[in-house]
Formats: sequence, structure tokens, C-alpha cells
Amino acid sequence: MQVTHGSLAPGGGRLALTIGNFDGVHRGHRAMVERTVSRAAELRLEACVLTFEPHPREFFSPASAPARLTRLRDKLEQMAALGVSRVHVARFDARFAALQAEHFVEDVVVRGLRAAWLLVGRDFRFGVKRSGDFALLEQVAARHGIELEAMPEVSLEGERVSSSAVRAALAAGDLERAARLLGRRYAVSGVVVHGTRLGRELGYPTANIRLPRKAPLAGIFVVAVEGIGPAVASVGRRPTVNEVPTPLLEVHLLDWNGDLYGKRLRVTFLQWLREERRFEDLEALRAAIARDVEQARNYFAMHTNA
Repeated sequence: MQVTHGSLAPGGGRLALTIGNFDGVHRGHRAMVERTVSRAAELRLEACVLTFEPHPREFFSPASAPARLTRLRDKLEQMAALGVSRVHVARFDARFAALQAEHFVEDVVVRGLRAAWLLVGRDFRFGVKRSGDFALLEQVAARHGIELEAMPEVSLEGERVSSSAVRAALAAGDLERAARLLGRRYAVSGVVVHGTRLGRELGYPTANIRLPRKAPLAGIFVVAVEGIGPAVASVGRRPTVNEVPTPLLEVHLLDWNGDLYGKRLRVTFLQWLREERRFEDLEALRAAIARDVEQARNYFAMHTNA
């Protein structure tokens, strides 16, 4: 899969295109991408996704923006797995935010990406102050011979599948519901960094992964690390000792020893165990971790295929 960034120079073949943030790449997003890939094959076009970095809400209101579900790298891996030929990552900055709606369609969709077929939801908004809508897209698409299609909503158990619904499920610790909305277990990937070695002193060494943005979930979890095995993990700020300003993912592998520094891990969340809390002393913390490990072992004993 080809990944392009920055400005768009006219040229190349015509595309079947879909547009969105695709945070989480949930069932609704997957349906959009799969439809785009399918239609591209029928029309003998390249299947392309246009997405944005950062998320527009992170640009406009970084302090109040929702938690990011998926890092860009993970999003791109999901797109590749769905058969996308190309993803263009548009940098969402002041210049991009100031684009007039019709200029967005003319400059980006028509001339830049040379779309021949376009799929968006009917609630898609674009351009300065979200002034562009599906009706405007219809007008410009007709003028340039672009076939425009509206993506119907994808629902699950009577609720629209959305990134907001996934975030709500994760925030509540409802990993099963999040998995149903996503179409897979929720996972986080990142590179292992050096920590304070407190876990090692407590008898429970951890692989630490920094979370660059606020996390959509928090607490203590049963997890599995791809290619390595079962584990228990904490997502939080370590309130008992050496509290950190932004959430950290700390993973204690149950049956593995070795050097993981600098390695990229993919951590899949299986079950919520408890909230993170402050303990009176290190002995109380050590006892709590021991209980967490025991619960994790019990989980894997009952779920041999986890």
C-alpha cells in the first residue's frame, strides 16, 4: 500500500476514494473501506483513503479533544489489511482548516486525488467552519463527472456504530462491547521505553509504552502481547509512587523473560480487572499486583485460546 503526505500534485491514475478520520477503524469504517475497495475493483481504479493528521478536533481544541483510539501507524496497517491501494494523509493545519468548502472539493478531491468515484456519509462536513455538505458534493461531483455514493449508517444492537460509542465502551471498561463495535479486540501498539524499574523492585517487571495522547481507557487489565503471550497491564499515572503527568501503559508478562527495550509491542485488551488507585505503601501495592496476576492467570486458564 502506498502512503502519501503533504501537498497533492495532479497526475497519476483515477481513484475510487473515501474520506474520513477513521479513528479506531471500527465496523462502520471497515464497511466504508470495503465498499471502496470493491467498487474500485469493479471500475478498475485504485482504492484510496483520504484521512487527516492530526484529528481536526485535536487541532481546534487540543485540551478537550476526545481520546485517540488508533495511532496513525495502526490505522495505516488496518487500511492495508482491508486491501486499500493508497492512503493520503492530509496535514490538518491552519491552512487546511481555512479551505473554502468548494476549494476542498476542487483542489483536493478533483485535481489533487483525481477521484472518479467518491463515497462519504450523508453527514460528512468539510471546508472552513464545516460549511460544505453532501448537497455541495453532489453539485461539484456532477460537474466533474464523479460518481458520488452515500454510505448508509452501520448499526449494532440498535445503536449507530461510531468512534464515540467505542470510546464510551472503553471508558466504562466494557471491553466486550468495544470489541463488538470494532469487530475485533481493542489493542494498542508502541515501542518499549526505559522506566524507573519500580516493577522489577516489586518483583513484577514491566514493559513500558508511552501514550502520546490521553488514553480512551484506564485501570488494570488482562491483556495478551502479540507474539509473546499472556500478561497483565496497567493504563494510568502510577499514583502510589513516581506519578507521571500523562498515562503510561505498563505490561507485566506472565511467563516470559528477556530484553524488550526498543521493541514494538502490540497489546490486546481482554478483560478489565479494577480501577487504578493510590495505595498506602509499596507492600500494599505489591499485594494488589499479586492479586491482579492471579486473576490474569485464572482468566487464561479458562480461556485457553485467548
